[in-house]
Formats: sequence, structure tokens, C-alpha cells
Amino acid sequence: MPDESRIVIPHLLYLTYVQNTHGAFGLFGSHPLLLATFASIVLIGFFLWYRSTGNAGFTTHIAFGMILGGAIGNIADRMRLSYVVDFIDFRVWPVFNVADSAISVGVILLLIRMLIHDKRKAAPAP
Repeated sequence: MPDESRIVIPHLLYLTYVQNTHGAFGLFGSHPLLLATFASIVLIGFFLWYRSTGNAGFTTHIAFGMILGGAIGNIADRMRLSYVVDFIDFRVWPVFNVADSAISVGVILLLIRMLIHDKRKAAPAP
């Protein structure tokens, strides 16, 4: 049942069934077709950027795969069910799912990669 919880690790981790009809972190409205369309447009834009980078390294490939997989999973849920199933609940953060985690970790990996790459470009040649 929606909002029903099961304790996995007391006072730390719960499995809570949530039908998330909104966008990321409960934001951006609740129209499933609009949310799926917006996510698809962002994903296509991101893919075009990814292809234009040319010499993307291993970390960039992994990050893009995580983002792509997570986004496709959430879009599929939204198109099939009109909501995304969220279930990981730490009680200090909104309930989320594995796809959300993959997207978040992928974005963090990309940001770290970009920061490292920018520092290397900015460093003076010996």
C-alpha cells in the first residue's frame, strides 16, 4: 500500500512504497506526459553534449551510463504507471529509488571529472 514502510535497519533505513507523481524531489508538477517529455528533452540534450566531447574518458562513460539508465528507468515508470515508484527511505531525505541514485551519482562523477579536467587545463606547463 502507498506510504507503507518496512524496517530494514532500525532508525536508519526503511523501505517505504511511494507513488511519486511529481518530478525530481517532488518538484515540477505532476503531469506524467509533460514530465516524461521534459526528461526526454534533457536526456537528448545531454546525449548530444556527451557525443560532442569527443575523447570522453572511462569515468565519463560510466557517469553517462548511470544517468542514461536512471533516466530511462524513471521515464519508463512514468509512461507505464503515470508515476515513479520510490522506496528507499532514510527518513532525513525524500524517499527515492535506484534510478534516482544512479542519476545523482552519475552527475556527481561528471562534476568531479569536469573539475579535475579544468584544473589540469588551467595548470601551467612545466
